[in-house]
Amino acid sequence: MELNSEVKFGDENLRKAYHELDEGKFEDKQLKEWLDRAVQDLKKNAFSGIQIPKRLIPKDYQDKYGPLTNLWKYNLPNAWRLIYTIKRDEVVVLSIVLEWMDHKEYEQKFNY
Repeated sequence: MELNSEVKFGDENLRKAYHELDEGKFEDKQLKEWLDRAVQDLKKNAFSGIQIPKRLIPKDYQDKYGPLTNLWKYNLPNAWRLIYTIKRDEVVVLSIVLEWMDHKEYEQKFNY
């Protein structure tokens, strides 16, 4: 199933960090390109990622963003991960970017 969505950031600090990647070194700019591609994919289809089992949703996400009923990961190149949740109201579907991290951080956060 495909479902168009708007893409938002979980908080203002994350949005600022995303835009600051343009000013960074080569690796930061490359990560920004990958994130841009992911955002475009999520706009076309909120279900582009892989759903993370509810039992693995980290408590710190619940504390920071309130109760999350779903969590998704979008695999980026070089083993980076974009973590997001899908929210829906009657009018629009939102893909909310919560974080991006490298594979090592991802494994630690989700206890793999």
